[in-house]
Amino acid sequence: MLVVTPNLCFDVTVRLPALVPGAVLRATRTTTSAGGKGVNVVRSSRATGTTGTRLVGFLPQNDGARLSDLLRREGTEILGVDADGDVRVATIFLELDGRTTVVNGRGPEITARQWQALLDTVAASLRSGETLVCSGSLPPGVAADGYAQLVTLAHERGCPAVVDAAPAPLEAALAQRPDLISPNLSEAEGLLDGSTSEQVDETGDDIAERAVRAANELHRRGAVRAVVTAGSSGAALATADGTWWFTSPRAVVVSPIGAGDSFVGGAAPLLENGNGSDDVALVVRGMATASASCEQELAGGVDPVRVAQLAAQITVTAQQPSAVLR
Repeated sequence: MLVVTPNLCFDVTVRLPALVPGAVLRATRTTTSAGGKGVNVVRSSRATGTTGTRLVGFLPQNDGARLSDLLRREGTEILGVDADGDVRVATIFLELDGRTTVVNGRGPEITARQWQALLDTVAASLRSGETLVCSGSLPPGVAADGYAQLVTLAHERGCPAVVDAAPAPLEAALAQRPDLISPNLSEAEGLLDGSTSEQVDETGDDIAERAVRAANELHRRGAVRAVVTAGSSGAALATADGTWWFTSPRAVVVSPIGAGDSFVGGAAPLLENGNGSDDVALVVRGMATASASCEQELAGGVDPVRVAQLAAQITVTAQQPSAVLR
């Protein structure tokens, strides 16, 4: 698997009793790790048995070497592309009551020449039949169709492509028929109707209906497999063969950071070399991996034993054709 995450970062995780705006606070523990959605994809896929995965991303000149070193220490092969400036920082605040706050820093400005260098790196590195994963935000300077370009490149080489990104680059990629997309419900509804909510409302009785509706519409707009995740409620899948609703297993949540990325890490390898025929099994694997990652503090960290246990808890229900948007 080749994972492209252009906007790599340092994840600085701060544990503290409570985050109080305007106050001077003391952390109980602070850790720094390599971050970015694609890093979490690689971690979770490796933990569940996938080998040979490489990561492609920009390594800014000022501190890219440190980021590269962190990645290599944990066994991740990085195919770095030179960029100017500094690696961005994502600060994650974990409070004792379980509340999580994330502040995402801005990435370095990328020139047209640097973006072309990344495309060239992907073209030279993508192996026949392997999955290309496009994961995370696009850095400043990169056009919204950046991932659409990568999906086209993958398909020209007979490789499946996965896109897990914000609404704008995801929408641009739909016309190229990505083989799998997996936005959460807020992202999906934001793409489809312009809503601006940042969180999924999991308290309503219509969560499954909304997710199914969104998945069907995203499939209609171009995604071969459209998954819409809805946190602890479950996930919906829409393909040419039908639509399904999956209930989430019950995990002991430590940190939800990276759960969506871990879904991709669990599901995407099953597309390799034409092996994605059982789409229901693909989603079950992704959901179990995502739930297992919630039980770890490290984003994308996964216990493979828990993946198997959590997968057994997931129930799947085929949806009626009336749920499909016409």
